[in-house]
Amino acid sequence: MTNAHSIDSSRRDFLRNTAMAALALPLADGSLTASSLPRRMPSSLPLARKTKHVVLVAFAGGVRSKDVIELKENAPNLHRIAQNGVLHAGLRCANVGHYGAALSMFTGNVEALGIRDDGRGVNPTLFEYLRKDAGCSASDLWLSTSNGAQGKLFAYSEHPDYGASFGANVLDGEGIFNVEFKKVLDQFGKPRADGDKEAALLDELNASLDQKALASLDGGKVDAQHLRRVEKFILDELTGGATNLTGPGAGDAKAIRVGANILRTFRPRVLGITLQNADIAHGSYNGYVEVIRRNDQELGKLWDAVQQDPELKDQTTLLVCPEFGRDKDLNERNGLDHGDGSDSLNKVFLIGAGPDFARGKTLKGEGRTVDLCPTVLSLLGHKPSAMVGSKALDGAFA
Repeated sequence: MTNAHSIDSSRRDFLRNTAMAALALPLADGSLTASSLPRRMPSSLPLARKTKHVVLVAFAGGVRSKDVIELKENAPNLHRIAQNGVLHAGLRCANVGHYGAALSMFTGNVEALGIRDDGRGVNPTLFEYLRKDAGCSASDLWLSTSNGAQGKLFAYSEHPDYGASFGANVLDGEGIFNVEFKKVLDQFGKPRADGDKEAALLDELNASLDQKALASLDGGKVDAQHLRRVEKFILDELTGGATNLTGPGAGDAKAIRVGANILRTFRPRVLGITLQNADIAHGSYNGYVEVIRRNDQELGKLWDAVQQDPELKDQTTLLVCPEFGRDKDLNERNGLDHGDGSDSLNKVFLIGAGPDFARGKTLKGEGRTVDLCPTVLSLLGHKPSAMVGSKALDGAFA
């Protein structure tokens, strides 16, 4: 066997093993296994609307409408997206803490959970409703987050009738790779001619896999189509630019890029993306604006990727909304807190665009951030549960 042949075989083995490990990617509690991803089942959702894929972006961390809607230079891409859809500049929100306010968008109920809380909500998330009640498969529902350990709690609730078995797959902004993977990403993405070095590199990557997860899959049945998607996702992650992002807002930027990769590869029914870096505003208004601008750039790239994809273009809805705003006036540190009770804090913007939305329309009237959960369910043809304490924003639809 030639050295080159050995290297190719090693790469194939690595990708296969990594894909299988990815099939065992945990939900927030590590419960996703091969048994929960056996095959892609057809969804039972009715086709009343054109939308088949929804991307819900919680532009969290506390973002004022003024700094996005009025100061257009901070968010030219979001304004471009709004021109292709709708803008609501006055959704009501509840300042119940970053975590609780953002989670409320996914449950349709006000969740009083602060930034230091580490427990799950008691109300089911839209992921759980779609998984249990609407027949979506496990690979239909994904969450990409920059919120660290707390961000993973958005995937499912502690509700006894729903919970972990019906939650979303979760990736943080680092993608599927741990520290050991990241040490060698650049080298692996650009294979060297020296076979021995590349072979050693592949050995190091293989050593970084979750061998326990692989062992649990040994001999198991894996859906070939899903396996190919996972392999593509891994290759895109290995060779993509998300791992090179640094500086203010890097966590958010990575979460958006990983989310775009998930959308392109797995075509989920719902992709949630939760951001957080705007909370730098407490100590620096300028840093906060930089985060807004960077996130705007990444969201513009995501939107463009959707528009350039023949399948996704006419079937995907994008929703972008902060969990709450920030104070009207700067604090003594030349930053922005969130506690003055003003409309600047308690009203936020929503930008929505997709095949079922009006184009270039500015929405007025009442609306709340908790209405996003039933809006997503409605877009996918599912009637919200009686446990959802809000209503769909039907005025946004064409």
